[in-house]
Amino acid sequence: MAEDVKQGLEKASGASQPAFGGWEAAVGLTERWLARAERVDTLLEGLPAGLAGQERARAQQLFYGVVRWSGRLEAALAGLMARPPRTKVKAILAVAGFELLEGGPTLTAKVIHHAVEKAKTVASAKEAGLVNAVARKLALRLAEKPADLATEFSHPEWLVARWTQQFGAATTRQLLEWNQQPAPVYARWRTEAPVPEFLAPTKWPGFYEVKPGKWDEIRRLANEGALYLQDPSTRLCIGLLAPQPGETILDACAAPGGKSLFIADCLAGRWSGLTPGRSQRVEVNALHPKAGHVVALDEPAAPGKPDIRLVRLKENLSRAPAGVEVAQVEADLRKVNTEFYKNLNLPLSYDAVLLDAPCSNTGVMRHRIDVKWRLQDGDFARHAESQLELLHAAARLVRPGGRIVYSTCSIDAQENEQVIKGFFDSRAGGPFKLEKSVQACPWKDGHDGAGAFLLKKGG
Repeated sequence: MAEDVKQGLEKASGASQPAFGGWEAAVGLTERWLARAERVDTLLEGLPAGLAGQERARAQQLFYGVVRWSGRLEAALAGLMARPPRTKVKAILAVAGFELLEGGPTLTAKVIHHAVEKAKTVASAKEAGLVNAVARKLALRLAEKPADLATEFSHPEWLVARWTQQFGAATTRQLLEWNQQPAPVYARWRTEAPVPEFLAPTKWPGFYEVKPGKWDEIRRLANEGALYLQDPSTRLCIGLLAPQPGETILDACAAPGGKSLFIADCLAGRWSGLTPGRSQRVEVNALHPKAGHVVALDEPAAPGKPDIRLVRLKENLSRAPAGVEVAQVEADLRKVNTEFYKNLNLPLSYDAVLLDAPCSNTGVMRHRIDVKWRLQDGDFARHAESQLELLHAAARLVRPGGRIVYSTCSIDAQENEQVIKGFFDSRAGGPFKLEKSVQACPWKDGHDGAGAFLLKKGG
């Protein structure tokens, strides 16, 4: 990472560089994040369209670093200024602080010089002087190892305490170290065409790691439907669901649609990664005219607030394989009855239901880097209550002999095992039996965390 910082500084110091590049964009993103606490993904959507690919990547790398390490940076900045600077100057110091943290002592002088020179145009000459004085002290503080885990690994104290109670101190350190590393990008290959060489094989069949520097090609292949950017952890719930050709399956919390598309690929036989030796293609013929049916349901957007997740759900369903019927439905699963499905000419019961429930996202903090700063201790109980309601609603749509997979991207027992226990403690759990479950832990499995539970309904 120090080499990345060095190359970025050398590139930014070139005379041919434009006035507005990745570093300035990162400062702008950081400024908005500090001022408005906007979601990171929303902020990235607003990057200027004209920002070149390499500069765009640099902006994201710096901004992600600031958000990921903001707790450590805030602690190091505390008390270094007599009064708080304006938000733009704080953003400059945050970006420089991340570069100092990642670059190490050998790059300290270059990082500070670069930040000061940029501050003269991004802010003002007077404020550049402040940046110079504060950054020098900041570098010394960041070189010291913090005394507590929460500050050292830039996580909220209450969350570190919660994990320590659940997993123990040693495992919690492993989890914190995992969360602070930049996440690799993985792609699921969807066609029989040869896999490009810039996709590196992984230990998870069908999933490839995307090598850097090929984003234009990746976007083209994604738009063509040849691949889908997806973490290997998603194979766990789909593997338990085990979609079979000809089945009718409900994806009950579908947006943005990555798992709906995964299900459709399984129905069409375009995915063999879950079951070794399985045929790669399903013939569509007179005996089997349709490969299957996927109903993708999720809550509608709030009035006047377009939901990018629903837009992406529609795009993903449009890439479903031929022979698989798909339907997008906007509704709250908990608030509709059989009459609703009947009016839309949709099935009233399903061979299988996937309930990938909204959760705390504690298993995916490498990717969703701002989650730890938005999450509150009381959110776990709130999520668990909603998850149990959703599970009850989903269970009503499973035909006799059918199955439901409840899954989350959480590593917290309150959202996984305890929700399943609550379901079986209720009358709704009577017809069901827990057939199998899996819990992925990032520090052990090498990909995002997830919980998945296969429930079979009696015939």
